[in-house]
Amino acid sequence: MEMAGIGTLLLIFTITVLVTLWMRKRRKLGTPPGPYPLPLLGNILQIDFKNIVNEFVQLGSRYGPVSMVHLGQNPVVVLNGYDVVKEAFVDNGEVFNDRGKLAIAEMAFKGYGVIFSNGERWKQMRRFSLSTLRNFGMGKKSLEARVLEEAKCLAEEFQKRRGVPFDPTFLLSLAVSNVICSIVFGERFDYEDKEFLSKLELMQESFRIVTSPWAQIFGLAPNLLMHIPGTHHKVFKNFDNLKEYVMEKVKLHQSTLDENCPRDLIDCFLIKMEQEKDNPTTEFNYDNLFVTVLNLFFAGTETTSTTLRYALLILLKYPDMKKKIHDEIDKVIGQSRCPTLEDRLKMPYTDAVIHEIQRFADIVPLGLPHSTNQDTKLRGYHIPKGTTVFPMLTTILKNEKYFKDPLKFDPGHFLDDQGNLKKNEAFIPFSIGKRVCIGEGLTRMELFLFLTSILQMFDLKCNMEPEDIDISPVPNRGSNVPRPYMLYVNQH
Repeated sequence: MEMAGIGTLLLIFTITVLVTLWMRKRRKLGTPPGPYPLPLLGNILQIDFKNIVNEFVQLGSRYGPVSMVHLGQNPVVVLNGYDVVKEAFVDNGEVFNDRGKLAIAEMAFKGYGVIFSNGERWKQMRRFSLSTLRNFGMGKKSLEARVLEEAKCLAEEFQKRRGVPFDPTFLLSLAVSNVICSIVFGERFDYEDKEFLSKLELMQESFRIVTSPWAQIFGLAPNLLMHIPGTHHKVFKNFDNLKEYVMEKVKLHQSTLDENCPRDLIDCFLIKMEQEKDNPTTEFNYDNLFVTVLNLFFAGTETTSTTLRYALLILLKYPDMKKKIHDEIDKVIGQSRCPTLEDRLKMPYTDAVIHEIQRFADIVPLGLPHSTNQDTKLRGYHIPKGTTVFPMLTTILKNEKYFKDPLKFDPGHFLDDQGNLKKNEAFIPFSIGKRVCIGEGLTRMELFLFLTSILQMFDLKCNMEPEDIDISPVPNRGSNVPRPYMLYVNQH
């Protein structure tokens, strides 16, 4: 018993010494304030990973706009508020614009592609992706026509279900996915295409896992947890399946490629690969092709379709707002033609509602993590090279400094006294700086055209009374998604 007591005292003494040395080192370095970390464990015993968004928001409330938490041995800087995020990502973008590490994504993509790459690879993949998206119509009439054509297909599917309750989740995902597929693969897929449906299910399942609390826990010790059963294995299996699917498309493209007439993004990439085949340091290789295609396929589907799903639920909750949009559609567009992007300029209320949906839905509250590529200072605090940085977009989109009643859904946040659309610098659902979402223009186009096309044709109902509809997100997720609901549609 005496030896056991001495051992316990020695352990307590050792831990105390280590904690003291750790804190002295932190004070000497001048790193941002935050809860005291334990050696090796960091702050993991103090964090509720099921509610990681609220935990990081509370860090800002307690320690200020620049705070630090240790997830295991990994220091993480948390930025709360528009001013400090702009200072980091815009004013000091060259230092803060590396992509932060997400263990599951890092293991799956191995640093390739456009979203999770860094350095020269990222610059080349982003430049290529942006130019190709623009060449194939992003922001132009040609892509607008594609979106409208898909909106017609979506309306036909809604029409088939008229008067019968249905979950719109999968139909919205299919419609949005088909737009990015037309750019990437040069084709759209039928809503009954079983192979395509299965791939979409793999994507949705992977998204749920990657945004779950388990993904954060996995990041604490990925090399160890890889040897333990868990949902992360499902993600890697899904990615392998999707890679095989994409590479089959690539082989088909190679066999029918006409370098003088590229049909889509894959063709353009294959042409670049041929042009740079003698360059030993080229980034145009099969690994970057696969991951870039998957990045665009994934990013071009999930967030936009989730926002549309949230939009329909919110309009069911607020029928008066829905009626105002119907009235604006009847006045500006009528029933004899399809909506166009030009109509948006004449429909300030509808545009304000869409802005407010994006703000309120707050789909990516943590933002995608960044990382510092050198030692730097922010607000006087020392931030070491390689530190992961989370821009808390939720503290910007739901900040009373910029939105008078941030927790309330109110299109008035984006309307002036004359009822015209007003801009707000804190409206940054696509993030800010050089890592801003490359599909912002496409998403804005899709949200307006899909939503107005649906409301032009249909009146929306639900199996619940408006006062009973809960528009708070599904709890315990790193991403905000609406609660499940059943939709009824009748002819407008």
